[in-house]
Amino acid sequence: MSLGPLIGEVVITFVLAACLLYRYGNWFKHHIIVTVSVLVAWYFSFLIIFVLPLDVSSTVYRQCMQTLNASTEPPETKNGSSSDSPSCHVPWSYVPDEVFPDLWRVVYWTSQFLTWLILPLMQSYTKAGDFTVKGKLRSALIDNAIYYSTYLFICCVLFVYLVLKPGLDVDGSKLKVIASSASNTWGLFLLVLLLGHALVEVPRSLWRASSYGHSLSKAYFRTAKLSSERSESEEAVDDVLEHLQAVTLSVGPGHYLHRHLETIMQKIPAEIRDRMGRRPPADGSVPDEPTEKSLVRLHKQVKKALQMQHRTEAQWVILLDKVIALEDASRFFSNHARPNSWWPPSQRNQKINHIYKAKLNFVCIDWYWRGKEYFLKAAAVCAGTLSAAIIWSEVTFFVKDPVLSIFARIVNLAKSNYDYFTIELISTLVIAYLCYCAYSTVFKVRVLNFYYLAGHHGTDEYSLIFSGMMLCRLTPPMCLNFLGLIHMDSHVIKTRILETHYTQVMGHMDVIGIVSDGFNIYFPTVLLLLCAATYFSLGSRLLSALGFHQFIGGEDEMTADLIDEGRDLVKREKRRRQRTEETSARRRDFHERFGTSLGIRRMRNDDRVRRSEELESQESARAVLLRDVEPLDYSSAELHPEDETLRLPERTRFNQLPRGLFDDV
Repeated sequence: MSLGPLIGEVVITFVLAACLLYRYGNWFKHHIIVTVSVLVAWYFSFLIIFVLPLDVSSTVYRQCMQTLNASTEPPETKNGSSSDSPSCHVPWSYVPDEVFPDLWRVVYWTSQFLTWLILPLMQSYTKAGDFTVKGKLRSALIDNAIYYSTYLFICCVLFVYLVLKPGLDVDGSKLKVIASSASNTWGLFLLVLLLGHALVEVPRSLWRASSYGHSLSKAYFRTAKLSSERSESEEAVDDVLEHLQAVTLSVGPGHYLHRHLETIMQKIPAEIRDRMGRRPPADGSVPDEPTEKSLVRLHKQVKKALQMQHRTEAQWVILLDKVIALEDASRFFSNHARPNSWWPPSQRNQKINHIYKAKLNFVCIDWYWRGKEYFLKAAAVCAGTLSAAIIWSEVTFFVKDPVLSIFARIVNLAKSNYDYFTIELISTLVIAYLCYCAYSTVFKVRVLNFYYLAGHHGTDEYSLIFSGMMLCRLTPPMCLNFLGLIHMDSHVIKTRILETHYTQVMGHMDVIGIVSDGFNIYFPTVLLLLCAATYFSLGSRLLSALGFHQFIGGEDEMTADLIDEGRDLVKREKRRRQRTEETSARRRDFHERFGTSLGIRRMRNDDRVRRSEELESQESARAVLLRDVEPLDYSSAELHPEDETLRLPERTRFNQLPRGLFDDV
């Protein structure tokens, strides 16, 4: 009996959540409150996933002890000890009974408080355009008014329903059960939609990813679509900058709104500010006098436009790197008999000079790409098998006699052999796979195409908060669903059993009483229908018919056109990158050969020579034009004050002519 395994998993889970947040977030740029809130949301959600198997194994041991104590008393020997009595093996990761209830209460209610109250307010707070904390909080409350009023209306309806229901006394404990049941209802319905798509799409996407030709065509298709999104985001930024430039003409340094304008300008990156400074004014019209409300609206538009541009740029860089890697793989397999033929032209001569190294690289690359292909196929087969087992168990987990759920049978078999490690391993594997399916589907759908988790610290605060909300909302009902799959929920199998501490704290896999009738019928039915629709790509075909182009294997003309467009865009981007690399290489070679000081002196001399040549050409052009000019009669000319320049010497007068006037001569 030791807390070592539990403490180890708690520490490892925290390190995992912190590393993932460091990869996707930006600790030095994002607000500390946002970082801490998202870290707590991710950490508590992952903690449920990895600690619940320990609770399951401990519950199996407690069930064994309960059965043993309920059986007949074992015979006693003369010295008072029992002989040949049945016993229950203590799990290697057994945790005392008083630990899990306190842990689950802290984890569950903290995550629910975050996902239903704190994180929605923070999400609206981050996109608010006000310039004070009070104004941002007011805007966040107004933005969430409809959101909260909807839930308040539902809670009032449920409360009235429970009060009017005969034979039911409502107290504090029952209100908590009702609240958790309502949360589970929302989570289970969303979980059905996500799993109905992901349980089919995840194995299929892994299998198709092993085919580099299919992956390359799909990447070209995504490149074409992302290019249009990128252009739209740049146009949105240009429109906002045009409006902001017009405001800067009206708000000077002494204006009472100038500090708000400076706050907006600080949000804009330096290169975009320079581009805005080089833009000419849109027209000669005088802009309207800005107000604080208009600046708040403009601030919100600036943040939204920059966020969309940042998201599309991050996606663009990641997608192009992926496409280039896939092109290398495709070129490698098409020219596998010639090791040097698939290398880029800039590296080919170097590889030819090192034949042995080239052959060694060829073998390593061959192992990498073929190993990746076989690994993806093996992962697709494993994921497909696991998906089939989950679908079958989801459809049949309401059936107790005989036990049809595959995972319930596995747990019962391991329980009879006191194999606690297998129970924990199966539990962790199934819960982790369910979480991967659900969470990956959330960010593939990308509600309004606004949320995206980008690596290398490229995720914005809004998407991080959204991810924390979804983790906290989906993880508890998903784990309750898993407990129903292994028949450890008494409300599912309709049998009184000793349940896990997790179920005792968070409630059962119940839905609210209004929709509970027939839940075991329409839950499996909806799941099967969604899986069938995903298998036949009915959703993608419907979206394509409505004008939202989806990749359906190049079967239609529009998909083929987008693939060709994406291929051309990738070629153009590769040429641009190659020119940039060649320019950098030439500059680096020049500095290495001549040194930095010599290079600077040579650049200055070149600028001086070019400037003198321009002056000489201008002087010669002026001399040609002035050769046939008749002299002015100063005696007869009456000079006005504005014609004082005529009294200047001839060379001085013409030196005051605008530069560039004779550049085309």
